[in-house]
Amino acid sequence: MTAELWVLALLFSDPPPKTAPPPKPQAAAAATSPDDETTKMLAKVRRIYVDTLTGGDEALQFRDMVMSSLEQTKTFVVTENPDKADAVLKGAADDQVFTDYHDSEESIGVHAQESHANGWRDRYDGGNNANSHGIGMTDSDAVHSEERKHEAFAALRLVDRDGDVIWSSTQESLGGKYAGASADVAARIAKQLAADYRRAKAVAAGGKPPQAP
Repeated sequence: MTAELWVLALLFSDPPPKTAPPPKPQAAAAATSPDDETTKMLAKVRRIYVDTLTGGDEALQFRDMVMSSLEQTKTFVVTENPDKADAVLKGAADDQVFTDYHDSEESIGVHAQESHANGWRDRYDGGNNANSHGIGMTDSDAVHSEERKHEAFAALRLVDRDGDVIWSSTQESLGGKYAGASADVAARIAKQLAADYRRAKAVAAGGKPPQAP
């Protein structure tokens, strides 16, 4: 075949079939964030043991209040046996009674002064005359007050069997309308833990988490 015929054959021949490009490698699955991981672990908690809290005698009483508040949520099983618990609630609590002092002072002062003087002298005699008037008034009022106050504080964390912290909360209170300071803090912690647990259960089930109260 001559060169001219070979070139014509190339021009009019069918182009070679295109090969499909190699498939792109699939993107690696996104790493699980710490928040997602703790949410899944919290959703598995059902039975809780409340450990002895640091903080003295007040902390011992606060532990009982937390246990009672958790039971009232109707969400968890509170156990006295740490070996049966899915997670342990640990931390510190404090309850203080103190006096708040207030001092204030108010004063009012009024002062007025008027004076007049004149003199005279002639060839044989002389003299002077002076008048002075003054008024002053000062009134002060000091107020001292003392107010007895009661304040409670707690910082708690929920730890699973592997020692991982899966939930935490810090609460403080000067007392509620119907509860003392410690009881109010214990109720807040139990309410928050129950609400976070219900949201974690909803997320783990693939649903929409409930709105926070």
